[in-house]
Amino acid sequence: MSDKHNRLIERGVMLVDPGQTYVAPEVDPERISAGVVLYPGCRLHGSRTFLGPGALVGREGPATLVDSVLGERAVVESGFVRGAVLLRDARLGGNAHVREGTLLEEEASTAHAVGLKHTILLSFVTAGSLVNFCDVLMAGGSSRDDHSEVGSGFIHFNFTPWGKRGDKATASLVGDVVRGVFLREQRIFLGGAGGMIGPRSVGYGSVSGAGQVLRRDVPSHKLVVSLASAVEQENVPGSARKLEPTRTRNLAYIAQLVALRSFYVAVRLQRVPDELEHAHVRTVVQEAIATLDVCIEERCRRLDAFLMEHGQPIPTLELRPSSVCAMDVAPRQPYLDHVRWVHTLTAKEVELGQGWLAGIAAQVLESSGPFSEEA
Repeated sequence: MSDKHNRLIERGVMLVDPGQTYVAPEVDPERISAGVVLYPGCRLHGSRTFLGPGALVGREGPATLVDSVLGERAVVESGFVRGAVLLRDARLGGNAHVREGTLLEEEASTAHAVGLKHTILLSFVTAGSLVNFCDVLMAGGSSRDDHSEVGSGFIHFNFTPWGKRGDKATASLVGDVVRGVFLREQRIFLGGAGGMIGPRSVGYGSVSGAGQVLRRDVPSHKLVVSLASAVEQENVPGSARKLEPTRTRNLAYIAQLVALRSFYVAVRLQRVPDELEHAHVRTVVQEAIATLDVCIEERCRRLDAFLMEHGQPIPTLELRPSSVCAMDVAPRQPYLDHVRWVHTLTAKEVELGQGWLAGIAAQVLESSGPFSEEA
C-alpha cells in the first residue's frame, strides 16, 4: 500500500481491497471523510474530489470519480462521474455516466445506466434505468414517497441540427426553482420509453404517458398522451430554426439557475454552523454553488452562440442580482438538516421565500433588455 492508502485508513476510510483502489497523487486525503467505503475497482482523481462521511463508492462494480463531490451517505454504485455534486443520501445506480454541471440534491437518485450532464435534480427526484437526461432541471414532490420521476428508457433530446452547426440552446425546465425548492409542489411523471425535445417546460402535477416524445410544453395538472403528426417536407441544409420561443426559454432557464444559486448562497450556506462537525456540509454546499456557476456559464454560452447565428445582440445579463432574503436563515443549534428545515417552514415563510426568488428571476429577465425579431 502507498502512503496515501495508509493515510486514508488512518482517517477511518474503509478500503475493502487496497490493492484494487487507486488514489491519484492530486487527491487530498483530508477531503476523504471517516466512514467512507471504497470498494475494489475504485479510482479517485482530481484535487476537487471530496467524499463526505459515510459515502459509498463502487459497491456494484468499478467506479471512477474525477473532481466529484459526494455528501454524507451519498452513493455511486459504479460507473464514471466527473465534476458532479451529490448532496446527502443522493444515489447514482450502476454503470452511471455523469459529467460536469450535474447536481443531485438530497435523496435524488437514478437507477442503472443513466447518462447525465448539466442536469439538476432537486430533492427526491428519481430517474429510472437507461435514461439520457442532459441539460435539464427537474423538481416536484415533497418526500421519498412523493417525488417526481423519469421513467426508464427516457431521453431528453438536447441537440437540434438546425443552423450551420446545430446548437444546444435546448435546456428544459420540468417544474421550476422558485416553487420547487420548498418541496411542496405536486410531483411530475415523465413516462418511460419516451422522450422530450428541448427546450421544453413541464408544469407541476402533470403526467406524460409512456412511449411518446414531448414536442410541446405541458401545462400544470395535465395528462398528456398524443401521437406525433406525420411530417414530410423539404429540408434546406443550414437553415436556422425560429428565434422564438427558444430565446425566451433559454433566458427563463438561466433566470431559474440564478435563483437557485441565490438560494444556495443566501439560505443553504448561511444555515450551516461554523463548527468543525458541520464542515463537510459547508464544503458540499460550496461545491454545489461552484457547479451552479458552471451551469450558468454553459447556458449563457449556448444562448450567445444561438443569438449570434441569428444576428442578434448578446445581452449583458444580471447574474448576481442584489436582493435581501426575508427568511430567517440563522444557523440553529443543533443543526437542522436542510430538508427537515424546509419542511418546518410556515406557509407565510414559504410565500416570502418564493417572492424573493421570483424577484431574482425577474431581475435576470429584465436585464436582457428590449427585444426585436429584426437582426
